[in-house]
Amino acid sequence: MGLIKPYPPVKLISAITITDLALWPACQEKLEKLYSPVDRAMEWYEFHHTDYYLPEMGDNLKKRMVSFRDLIPAEQLPDIKLAANELEQGFSRAGKRQINIDPGYVCVAKLVLATTKDFSHRIYLDSGIFADLHLKYQKGHFRPQEWTYPDYREAEVLRFFEEVREAYLAQLVVSTTNCTNFTNGDK
Repeated sequence: MGLIKPYPPVKLISAITITDLALWPACQEKLEKLYSPVDRAMEWYEFHHTDYYLPEMGDNLKKRMVSFRDLIPAEQLPDIKLAANELEQGFSRAGKRQINIDPGYVCVAKLVLATTKDFSHRIYLDSGIFADLHLKYQKGHFRPQEWTYPDYREAEVLRFFEEVREAYLAQLVVSTTNCTNFTNGDK
């Protein structure tokens, strides 16, 4: 029989896809109020990897990855995704999203995203939210899966998440008990 032990806290990350960079400061402020301060952010890049968002958000989208300072319990990912969805709705115009927020987490072995869409490789968590394993850490680097989104395969994105993982490991050494419980902004 396996020994049941608590899972260590994880490093909250999010992909941000946006129609207008002028919206980012207000979005960042709301995200930081919900979760914790952004401690790392990629430069914005042109997001042209899929037409999925075209009908709702148009073209000329920008995207970046961010990580948040405070570690969180992994089991809070569904609540975090639900709060992100509410935040997206708050920025909507004429029923169309202006911002897409895809939260997830980095831990020692992997990068997991939260999604509302079921598929064969996604595991149901709670409240209509699924866990989607996108990157596995193997032989010193993050490695994509066959279903990993195209931009998550790019060298600069992989490098960013490897840096986030290094920061996460340093945080774990400092304290595995100092993590934030997500309570929709009420910390």
